Amino acid sequence: MKLIEQVEREDLVMFINACLSCTGQGEFYDEYSYSYGQKISLDFLHDYILGNYRQLYTLTLAAGINHFNQAQIILKLLATGKSASPNKQSIENQLITVTLDRLPPQRAWGLLLQLRKKSINNRRARSIAQAYINSRGDKLAFQAVKYRSKLRAIASHFHLKLEPELSNFLFGHWEKSFDTEIFEKFRQAFYSASAIYALPFTVAEGLAVKHQIPRKVFLEKIQGQMTTGEKLRLQGSAHKAEMELSIDPQRLPLTKLALYLLSLDLKQRQEQRLELADWLAKSAATILKNTPLQLGKVAAVLDRSYSSSGSREKRRRPLGIALAVDCLLQQVSREYQAFWTVPLADPLLATPRGQTDLANPILDALDWQPELIVVISDGWENDPPGAVAELLRVYYKKIDLQRQVSIVHCNPVFNANDYELKQISPLVPTIGIREAEDLPTVLAFMRFANGQGSLNELETYLLQRAQDILAKS
Repeated sequence: MKLIEQVEREDLVMFINACLSCTGQGEFYDEYSYSYGQKISLDFLHDYILGNYRQLYTLTLAAGINHFNQAQIILKLLATGKSASPNKQSIENQLITVTLDRLPPQRAWGLLLQLRKKSINNRRARSIAQAYINSRGDKLAFQAVKYRSKLRAIASHFHLKLEPELSNFLFGHWEKSFDTEIFEKFRQAFYSASAIYALPFTVAEGLAVKHQIPRKVFLEKIQGQMTTGEKLRLQGSAHKAEMELSIDPQRLPLTKLALYLLSLDLKQRQEQRLELADWLAKSAATILKNTPLQLGKVAAVLDRSYSSSGSREKRRRPLGIALAVDCLLQQVSREYQAFWTVPLADPLLATPRGQTDLANPILDALDWQPELIVVISDGWENDPPGAVAELLRVYYKKIDLQRQVSIVHCNPVFNANDYELKQISPLVPTIGIREAEDLPTVLAFMRFANGQGSLNELETYLLQRAQDILAKS
């Protein structure tokens, strides 16, 4: 029985790890296979856990996993409603509803559209789609404009009840003006090129093509309607149009801010050093307001080897996570010191460089005698290979027999070949991390990844998180 429980716990830990780090995008070491291998591997994991542990699969929605995998779980649960146990349906429905409500709008509407594409139209799916629309409140009009084609397709598929004006707007009954201001702005912009600049950027972009507005002219005039994220995504397009987009990086969350800073050249980072450091500190403080975290004496081993440059789909993400975690740990630790794979005086000037030598910085960290060591690395140790595993084997066998120093390896890269995260040593837990904002979740999950918590404790932990989420909704 114990062996069965161990297998179940390992299965679930592997799945949660994948859901923390993997988003179906290509990584540095599978650049040429792009995202295909990840999507196949991840889809298999979802189906395997759903088929064997449906209740735990559902509770994973409360485990702090990324939005991509939350959407996948909701989709698969709604597609297999007949398999749900009647006495478990209530919490399943509640978690689906709350999680869907918390997803970014583009992700939530995309998920409901996937139900249509997969011809899922059962009573529960219809009810959840209707509840989501009803819950939008004052945001519905804006989202109806921004995601008009998706909402129209979803409403048609599920035969949803809509307010008359919303229905008229979605299905093109524009013979007379609308009372809803943003609907009327869209109607006018459909016929007049000058009116498009009062609309959200993603909506105006399509109408700009319809009105044959030159790209440079359009981008210059629409900047006031663009979000910071949209401006970041369009920097390349703006550069081709020989123009600059004004960006306010202070509005970015911590990991995205770190990625933005790393996209600047070294000279610019040096000139704005104090300002950039202040932005990072304020962004980290914002996270800690919502998720308090207090640690003792902490060391971070941060990988900035060449593979931290990421892939074409995730440029510099591993290095960005390392920089953001460095900033976060500075604020939550009583004492803190960072050890980079290639030493540098200023983390804001970090660049991907060299081979992956983790053993030396871990030795330096151990010499500092911290209570906790957080390693941020993709795990592809190659200078030399296997050095960390041997180092920690000797260290725990000969020096730290009582395991007074805890070590956790946070891996931002999913290994599609074996459905797991690459480990640096079997003696330390390896946990997936998608963003620095996930660090509190990662540390809470550490004991289960290390094999210290039983399956029953893991179930209790997930159930408690689910109950906390539902109580706050």
